Amino acid sequence: MTTIWQLSPSDLTFLWSECPRCFYLKVAHKFTRPYSPMPAIFNRIDKLMKDFFQNKPTGEICGDLPDGVVRFGEKWVTSQPIVLPNHSTQCVLKGKFDTVVEFVDASFGVVDFKTSEAKPAHIPFYGRQLHAYAYALENPAPGKLGLSPISKLGLLVVEPTLMDKTADGKIAYVGRVTWLACPRDDQKFFAFLDQVLTLLEQSEPPQPSPNCVWCAYRESARQNRL
Repeated sequence: MTTIWQLSPSDLTFLWSECPRCFYLKVAHKFTRPYSPMPAIFNRIDKLMKDFFQNKPTGEICGDLPDGVVRFGEKWVTSQPIVLPNHSTQCVLKGKFDTVVEFVDASFGVVDFKTSEAKPAHIPFYGRQLHAYAYALENPAPGKLGLSPISKLGLLVVEPTLMDKTADGKIAYVGRVTWLACPRDDQKFFAFLDQVLTLLEQSEPPQPSPNCVWCAYRESARQNRL
């Protein structure tokens, strides 16, 4: 029976970059890091941003986007199994995107919202996540959400620049909105998935990242038991 790994687009971005050992343990052995809840204020900001942009024409958001409408917010996607050459296992991509824009040319764009400084370095880092959502939407598992073609990938970054007082006496953050386009490169994404499968097909976990505090804690706990 073929092993099919379930890969989270966000784990392909964050966990893979933070520690290959933690990534391996989570995917191959369902051994996850302790849950670290995000402070409630960040969840609230995230929801406010998504609610604000929902159903907005792209022209009202950012002039760098083609004409369209922010249409699909926070929906789960699951891909068909991905078969790569020279691998005995397969993988599926499963996760929940921030939003999808429907353009007037009948294509779609996968968008991730960020409250941050708009940095070009964000593009390659979040590119894996965006490509994973795009692939899952274009190649959905039976009964799962499918949208095609995906013509744009990118980050919609809101960067607070000042605070102002509204007419009714409330305080509001004012900021600029920047569109950071992520070039579509499926060949590069599949080369990355090749690395992921190579790691997961190992019989033993890889070495931890030198900066992984979770692996350091587990090792310290083991040593203290000896």
